[in-house]
Amino acid sequence: MRVEPQGPVLIEGPVEIVLDDGTMARSDRFMVAVCTCRRSRTPPWCDTSHRRRERPAAPPEDRTP
Repeated sequence: MRVEPQGPVLIEGPVEIVLDDGTMARSDRFMVAVCTCRRSRTPPWCDTSHRRRERPAAPPEDRTP
């Protein structure tokens, strides 16, 4: 298991996680990213929602008279 700063917990698979409601989430992947930021739309798996979304800078205004 590896904890990524500002990111998910990476666990070598297969992985079984018991959720709060008692159900089990299972993944057979060789590496699993488990969300720790609670922004994921696919909990408990990470969907990279923790990454900052930066908007492109607006082009400078042309101020010629």
